[in-house]
Amino acid sequence: MSELKRRLLKDLVLEVKPGFACGENDPNGVFQVRMNNVTKSGGIDLSKQRRVPRSHLRLEKDKLLPGDVLFNATNSPDLVGKTLFWSGLNEEAVYSNHFQRIRVDEEKVDPKYLSRWLAYQFDSGVFRSLCKRWVNQATVSKERLLALRVPLLPLVKQERLAAILDQVDMLRLKRREAIALLDDLAQSIFISMFDVGGGHPAAPLGEQLSLITSGGRGWAKYYSDSGSIFIRSLDVRMNSIEIGEVAYVHAPDNAEARRTRVECGDVLLTITGSRIGRVATVPGNLSGAYVSQHVAILRPVQEKILPEFLSFYLSMPFGGQVQISNMQYGQTKPGLNFKQVAKFMIPLPEISLQREFVERTLQVRKLQASHVRSLAALDQLFASLQHRAFSGTFWDHETIGEAA
Repeated sequence: MSELKRRLLKDLVLEVKPGFACGENDPNGVFQVRMNNVTKSGGIDLSKQRRVPRSHLRLEKDKLLPGDVLFNATNSPDLVGKTLFWSGLNEEAVYSNHFQRIRVDEEKVDPKYLSRWLAYQFDSGVFRSLCKRWVNQATVSKERLLALRVPLLPLVKQERLAAILDQVDMLRLKRREAIALLDDLAQSIFISMFDVGGGHPAAPLGEQLSLITSGGRGWAKYYSDSGSIFIRSLDVRMNSIEIGEVAYVHAPDNAEARRTRVECGDVLLTITGSRIGRVATVPGNLSGAYVSQHVAILRPVQEKILPEFLSFYLSMPFGGQVQISNMQYGQTKPGLNFKQVAKFMIPLPEISLQREFVERTLQVRKLQASHVRSLAALDQLFASLQHRAFSGTFWDHETIGEAA
């Protein structure tokens, strides 16, 4: 297929108009879409709402109508360019001065197609390169926005493409929701089995460990293209270790290296920096890895406490995370020391109960892993569809039938 014809955005719109600023918040006022209400993926987040007084002078002029496209023209450099297609709410709404409201000529371009194309530009980093920057803020001017050249298809194909992308995006959303619900299920199992806050004796964590230590400094000089895996704080997530870009080290043969080498069943806890409090159990395939100075190694005495149980308790918002938050020191660079970690009070149900919990949550994690794999496949499909849609190859060899 030949390359798509492109038209300047300014030739496809009827109006591009900024919203208004308002510092007042009236609980009985009109909902105003602000930066935090638009997600990076182009969805709407209504968890935090600001309402402006109904007497505001700009209210009538800046109402949103179904089919409007909201372009986030001012934000941080990483977030400028987020785009929301406004399908409407069950109430009226306006928008802030950080957005440009785009109303298109629907005889030339489908608004949902345009919003999808703008979102694709955001994902591709186009607006990050176009924006003008100040300290912690960036903006894409109206002139630069209107100078963008939009690839156009016949309207019926624009609508079909937008509908297919919507369909795949909805499947991605449902997968994310399922993953989150399974997290909630695991927490519910924990609460139902262990009655957090009572019912089981508690003891200091230090008494349940055979080792508590952390990585040392100066590992950068041992970095290599192969060797042993080096686990950094960014690799430790909540109840999982996810290594995106693997770092390797050729560790020296000395006591310091042996001290910081992890074993299967160790529990890793991030103890410094912005990621403080993340915790995960070391799986068998990472036994023999080494950790950075920002990661503590907790080695449970497994006759007293199972590592999976300990990791999960420390990850609980109303369990270990409360203690981590209360004990950490420092404001600009928070951290935990070994004495503080050893003082964490940990419930100690019978090992048989801990083992039952681990087995039940293992089934949840297996199901969750299946959803994660499905989400990864959907993400890949969505990215491929976007690229094909806006490069003009989507319709080659009747691929529309395959995608639908």
